[in-house]
Amino acid sequence: MQARKDRECTRLKAVVWKNFSFLYRGEADDALHDINLAIEPGQFVAVVGASGAGKSTLSFTLNGLIPHFQKGRLTGTVTVFGKDVQQKKVNDMAQDVGLVFQDFESQLFSTNVKLEVAFGPENFELPWQEIDERVKAWLQNVGLEEFQDRDPSSLSGGQKQRLAIASVLALKPKLLSLDEPTTDLDPEGKDHIFRIAHQLKRETDMTIIMAEHETERIMGAADRVVVLDRGQIVMDGTPADVFSQTEQLRQWGIAPLQGVELLEEIGAPLPEQLTEEHLLEALDQAAPRIDEAQYKKLLDGDSAYVQSLGEPLVEVKELTHVYSGAPPGTPPAVDRVSLDIQKGDFVAVLGQNGSGKTTLVKHFNGLLKPTAGTVSFRKKTTEDTSIYELGQHIGYVFQNPDHQIFAETVFDEVAFGCRMQRLPEEELNVRVADALEAVSLSGYEERDPFSLTKGERQRVAVASVLSLKPEVLIFDEPTTGLDYRQQRSMMGLIQKLNEEGHTVIMVTHQMDIVAEYAKRVIVMKDGKLLLQGRTREVFAQEDVLKQAHLDVPFVTRWSNRLQKTLLSVAEAKRVFVKEA
Repeated sequence: MQARKDRECTRLKAVVWKNFSFLYRGEADDALHDINLAIEPGQFVAVVGASGAGKSTLSFTLNGLIPHFQKGRLTGTVTVFGKDVQQKKVNDMAQDVGLVFQDFESQLFSTNVKLEVAFGPENFELPWQEIDERVKAWLQNVGLEEFQDRDPSSLSGGQKQRLAIASVLALKPKLLSLDEPTTDLDPEGKDHIFRIAHQLKRETDMTIIMAEHETERIMGAADRVVVLDRGQIVMDGTPADVFSQTEQLRQWGIAPLQGVELLEEIGAPLPEQLTEEHLLEALDQAAPRIDEAQYKKLLDGDSAYVQSLGEPLVEVKELTHVYSGAPPGTPPAVDRVSLDIQKGDFVAVLGQNGSGKTTLVKHFNGLLKPTAGTVSFRKKTTEDTSIYELGQHIGYVFQNPDHQIFAETVFDEVAFGCRMQRLPEEELNVRVADALEAVSLSGYEERDPFSLTKGERQRVAVASVLSLKPEVLIFDEPTTGLDYRQQRSMMGLIQKLNEEGHTVIMVTHQMDIVAEYAKRVIVMKDGKLLLQGRTREVFAQEDVLKQAHLDVPFVTRWSNRLQKTLLSVAEAKRVFVKEA
């Protein structure tokens, strides 16, 4: 009788994990341990936690990837709409469960955007007219209708991510699982994904499970938040319940809400709801005072930094780039851009997906050549300099470290560039040791790079560039896919390199990271230079940034209302008047 009641109860739920544990083959510790969790149909559940907490593993259990493809030791059960996942094949679950991977590029394989979205419905033998309607609808929903005839490989990272989401949604699953779906997206793209999730929940009653690091956006979207830490559920509650625990969030490797941090700093009560609107209202009511002398010190520090910079290293004059093979009439990817990068600077290049950021910086080390205009390094144009020669002075760390790493050991990976320069073995060994020490990977020399975490692989990629001792370091989205702790660790390393004399250029969508670390900002829009200047000056111009589909961090939005521009919670703490 009890077993029957359990089955009836399970069928009423969208998902039930009961006493569930999973240990990957070859690993020592459970990826998930004793998970007991039930999700109601139509709920929007956010799953948060540090990298390695078990978020992706949890999603793989929903459609049978675990245990049918990912092998290991499994105990307990997972049921989805009453179906025992262990007893079903992956394709049996496809119409119930749509899964968008964290490694979304692995889901794309068609030669055409339209065909990619049509692939799933075609396999379920839907009428061609319905397939066509679904393809058009979902390409429009994710903003890719103009790209339907493009090869997916030609899209930007953010566009590929939206395509993966569209291809899953075209199947109209009852449950949608999104594994960090906003990692490659600009601020507007992130908001767009959350709007789609809201629309799905409102119009279709779809159950949504989203693993995500964007705590501020989760706060205004999710019905419920489940926190994982080392494979176990450590908290399960409303967004307000979870995100009011600032210190605990840091221990779990999760970014706290800036508004909550500010209110705690001044000893003001938290509102019942922790949305941006309610947090701003609470701060307005608390009315913390800003010490004018302390704020002036921040401004003086900005000016002193500019005065400390050296001569221009990279000079860009009227740069235009049109990709070969682009259809006639296609606007330039970069259009008549002029700017300088000075020695010792820390510059962030911002803009929405497709704005020309990466195209611009790939000219700096000769990976791309100008269609018109010039790019010079130390007064010598890149067209008159070989990529090999430029590479000795300008290092480029790609967004995906796996596009850069190929050697069988960490030592060989970091030593590769030095060997290409035919450095003496003694000097080579010293450079590898110094580079690994700089990225805190001493002792990893004989490890297989692909056995490391993504954050560690990124550090290997940085070390392989550092071993060449370049003057300029270019980082393309250095914090993508990293959790809060890993982001801080990577940015601490980049900041340290800048302080040691390296000129840093960083392409990123992480506006809070830019605010806290970058000293100067370049904003691109539709291939053109929209804005450039010191970070505080640029972030004070919210209306102009909105033209580029960018926003500023919460603390900056709040302080701009006071006619002051603060770039981080740490700055706010410095300038708040301490009440007696």
